[in-house]
Amino acid sequence: MSLFSFFKKTDKVGKDSAVQSQQLVSGDSQSATNEIKTKLSYHPDWDVPKEQQYIFNFLANELQPLQPNQFSLSAINIEEDGTGSWNVKAFFRSSLAQAVELGDIELFILDADGNKVAGQYFDFKQLGTIPPESARPWVFTFNKESIDASEVPGEGWQLAFNLISLRGHQLDLDETWKTQLPQEQQDALAEIVKTLPKLGKTEVNFTGLQIKLQENGNLAASIFIRNGNDKAINLEQLPLEIIDANGKKIASGSFKTDPVLTVQPNSTKPWTFIFPAELVDATDADLSRWTARVSQ
Repeated sequence: MSLFSFFKKTDKVGKDSAVQSQQLVSGDSQSATNEIKTKLSYHPDWDVPKEQQYIFNFLANELQPLQPNQFSLSAINIEEDGTGSWNVKAFFRSSLAQAVELGDIELFILDADGNKVAGQYFDFKQLGTIPPESARPWVFTFNKESIDASEVPGEGWQLAFNLISLRGHQLDLDETWKTQLPQEQQDALAEIVKTLPKLGKTEVNFTGLQIKLQENGNLAASIFIRNGNDKAINLEQLPLEIIDANGKKIASGSFKTDPVLTVQPNSTKPWTFIFPAELVDATDADLSRWTARVSQ
């Protein structure tokens, strides 16, 4: 069954969700201020019958103009299939003056009150290259596992971009660090964060930044706490251990954070943990390489 066959004469264009294109791609933007009426564009692999073309033209004519430099999702309809998945019909639109091809983007289905009822990542490369100032019809299938509602939302629902997934992973610097570190050191930390391996969608990771054995026997370990989730995480009690280059556990302790240590969604926060001397065994320790991990 071809994707375009999902669209029917009875379909109507619903709510529109638009974001500035700079949130998804880099490059030159238009300086024009006029509204842009997008033109219908089919996927190059689609051989659309004339009757179906009539349906698409009718729906495309119902679309509202966009501002320059925007991407938009124009919702049409949701159909539940026999497996519990939802087929979401929509137009993906671009008001850019140049063609664009996108990658993985998380989409949300929001009900009329703005509550998320489904969320899933989609590979926008499957939509093909989107021509300038165009509207491409597509069907986004949300798997049963991605749906948090027992029924399809009623009138007023919306298909939206997850803005957190659009902005990319970034440094989450605590106010105390901002006060103590000069701007060049803050910028250096941000650059380090950009070089770290990509996190999984729900992964929380601890990566060593700097470690120092102090004269009083305490061990100060600065660690990147990395949050790949689309929600903030709160750390109230954190059991940590430090492993040296030889695999030896040289420090172990549990840290109670007050106030609670919060790491923002899709962000990395540096934090320094000081292990008291009585919790440190640094005899013959090799700190040329080291690992921080949560104690089991």
